Amino acid sequence: QVQLVESGGGLVQAGGSLRLSCAASGSTSPPYLMGWYRQFPGKQRELVGTVTSGGTIDLADSVEGRFTISRDNRKNTVDLQMNNLQPGDTAVYYCKSRASVWRSNSMWGPGTQVTVSS
Repeated sequence: QVQLVESGGGLVQAGGSLRLSCAASGSTSPPYLMGWYRQFPGKQRELVGTVTSGGTIDLADSVEGRFTISRDNRKNTVDLQMNNLQPGDTAVYYCKSRASVWRSNSMWGPGTQVTVSS
């Protein structure tokens, strides 16, 4: 069964960097879409960045210029490089995977905490 395995969260000071990684373990083919969302306390999950299997990137305006997202279709992984982190980036970050363009349901990872101190 497909499982999203997340890594890379942690505590960092403002201006620092973290790299989040997510692997669609057990996937028999590259998911149509993989990416990262984040959730602030009391808020809905919001887009950080996604990449389709064809390489189309959707990146939130709030992180453009600081974050980059990439994926490896051969490894079924997606990475989020986060630079110049700010306290406003503090949230739980969730990996998302959508297996097919024909089905709207998606899988979510368990979430990894990113905390940025001032």
